[in-house]
Amino acid sequence: MINVLEVISLEKKYQDKHAVKSVSFQLKKGNCTALLGPNGAGKTTTLNMLAGLITPTTGTILNPNTSNKDMRSMIGYLPQYPSFFDWMTGVEYLVFSGEIAGLSRKNSILRCDEILELVGLSEGKNRRIGQYSGGMRQRLGIAQALIHKPNLVILDEPVSALDPFGRREVLELLKKLKDETTILFSTHILNDAEQVCDDVLFLHEGVLIEQGPLVQVKEKHQTPKFNLHFNDGAEVYKSYFVNKEWIQQVRAEGNTLSLEVKELEKDRARIFTLIAEKNLPVSRFESSDHSLEELFMKVMKK
Repeated sequence: MINVLEVISLEKKYQDKHAVKSVSFQLKKGNCTALLGPNGAGKTTTLNMLAGLITPTTGTILNPNTSNKDMRSMIGYLPQYPSFFDWMTGVEYLVFSGEIAGLSRKNSILRCDEILELVGLSEGKNRRIGQYSGGMRQRLGIAQALIHKPNLVILDEPVSALDPFGRREVLELLKKLKDETTILFSTHILNDAEQVCDDVLFLHEGVLIEQGPLVQVKEKHQTPKFNLHFNDGAEVYKSYFVNKEWIQQVRAEGNTLSLEVKELEKDRARIFTLIAEKNLPVSRFESSDHSLEELFMKVMKK
């Protein structure tokens, strides 16, 4: 698969602070990649270097398909806190954005209708931005990042400031955009990323601690896990499973008890035996995959 971007040993230092430390990765054409990590991990600094907004201390950012060192024309960018002119309509703002990106006014107007349809803002295009909801404003921000048909769209925390409805709107839009361009977006909400991304980059304290296709990363760090569901709080049943050498972790959450074990088939039989011996009122028993958030926490501890 063709790489849209190659990042080699990227670093950023601010006096005594090492914000990003020797980060290397590749972005594959047509893929959606999530840059994941807690607040302060260096996500925004990394994206700002890729977008050409700040200069790396050391390292290289390459588009392997061109010799042009200034890659800003091939990138669309949405910052974490985008600014809009609230007195403009959606159409006016997008045409303005297209002209800033180097399109003629005519081409900007033609592209405007196409991109408004794509992001689902056709009906609100003549309303003033000041009347837009949070989700609409974020979709407009994504539209301006796409107006000049970039090869790569970079989105910094595109859903973190939205309510659940707005987050759902934007996540559904990201799924559609995967057919349109290559996407790199950052987030600290790992469960949101899991719904849309193909590849993941785990960033912690400026260091890239894991990367690769989501499916492969999950397989690499996955351990067998079972969920036991009860009709009442699971905490009271936790004591039956702790201090068993074959159970690696026991966690109670609401009416569910999660057990992380070592051997899938053997330990499933052991759990069934324990349930029967103690006559535990289990209403449902199921095997389960780790969520992306659980995997990230597991990788960080290594």
